[in-house]
Amino acid sequence: MFESILLAEDDANSRKGLTQFLQGLDYDVMTAANGKEALELFKREKPDLVISDIRMPEMDGITLLESIKADAPSAKVILLTAYGSVEDAVRAMKKGAFYYLTKPVNLEELELLVKKAFGSHHLEEENKELKQELFRERFDRGQLIAQSSKMKELLITVDKIAASNASVLIEGESGTGKELIARRIHELSPRRQHPFIAVHCAALTETLLSSELFGHEKGSFTGATDRKRGRFERAHQGSLFLDEIGEISKDTQVKLLRVLQEGEFERVGGTKTIKVDVRLIAATNKTLLDEVQQQKFREDLYYRINVIYLKVPPLRERKEDIAPLVDIFIRQYATLNAKKIRGISKDALDALVTYDWPGNIRELKNIVERMIVLSSGEMLTLDQIPDDLRAGKSNGLIGQAGMECVTRISDAEKEMIRKALVDNKGNKSVAAGKLGISRRTLYRKLEEYKLT
Repeated sequence: MFESILLAEDDANSRKGLTQFLQGLDYDVMTAANGKEALELFKREKPDLVISDIRMPEMDGITLLESIKADAPSAKVILLTAYGSVEDAVRAMKKGAFYYLTKPVNLEELELLVKKAFGSHHLEEENKELKQELFRERFDRGQLIAQSSKMKELLITVDKIAASNASVLIEGESGTGKELIARRIHELSPRRQHPFIAVHCAALTETLLSSELFGHEKGSFTGATDRKRGRFERAHQGSLFLDEIGEISKDTQVKLLRVLQEGEFERVGGTKTIKVDVRLIAATNKTLLDEVQQQKFREDLYYRINVIYLKVPPLRERKEDIAPLVDIFIRQYATLNAKKIRGISKDALDALVTYDWPGNIRELKNIVERMIVLSSGEMLTLDQIPDDLRAGKSNGLIGQAGMECVTRISDAEKEMIRKALVDNKGNKSVAAGKLGISRRTLYRKLEEYKLT
């Protein structure tokens, strides 16, 4: 099941006994010997459930509960005490404890309580995911518009294969919406009630990627101060999306092949074999078969992930989709920027349709947002479109060289946001003020750059 539990207990024998019992129920257990250590571990690892003794050195269980709730209001905390006083129980429940047990702990009662806590947690997660899906329904799913014949054919295929467990390889240029296609496959599959976990392989070094995918044990490498669950574990019974899979090293390819063939792996530095049930969806902006022929990508792994092949067409080959996409982006960014925009003029839309869009949908989205920010009226006009784009040149503001410039600017913006959060100890309101942007804009940027 792979749910994680943080056990805070100062008595070594009790800690060892409860850990063995919970691990025997197939839970992933991390331990702390006092409240201060437990709080640091909670903030770093974000376990699904906390079980804590009330009477502990350095920080008692009630203070730990208050600190956890301040950091994560929806966190589930079960408190234990050898004293069993009504006063302690009432105080714990008022502070937000999920439940309260007296020591010595009745293990059957603990097992039932833990299952109840996880059931409640999953329900809350489903409600949270539903709200996120409703938001995506309003904005993101519009990007899968299929007015063009190529997109209609693609989505028909997606809908057909979604119900299977087969691995999927999605190829397409950057910015064409490969992750949206992957999400649609997951949402239409029997796995939709389980996690969709995305990993952007090109953004991680080989060591970090192995740790992200498979997790690691405490002390397995410099900086590995605690055990960490990997993305495969977190995606159990759901879908794992590996973006830019063509960038992974040969060593990681070998490990990935084993998981796909055997359904099992070991954490980095670990010896325990972990079994998982995960559907793999991979994406790349390369032609992966060419990488195989150049011996940059393993042939056996290629055929393992390429059970179903999907090719996402570039925007220049689906011009019929530009107008409805523009309409979606106008509504999205007008709302985010508090602008009253009714639409776009015909000559401005004609210019957008004429352009070749080397940056695909991502570039179109950026241009529409730029037009909205620059607009002073209720209609977007030709004057707000960059000159080179207006002329229909694909080597202009966001041509190939221009896209590299935009990437550098985005990297700089991402680093500024990260630094502002670090400098202000994660306080988003203060960070937004320092950056000179609204909290809404900051949250959007955090989502865009996957800094959440």
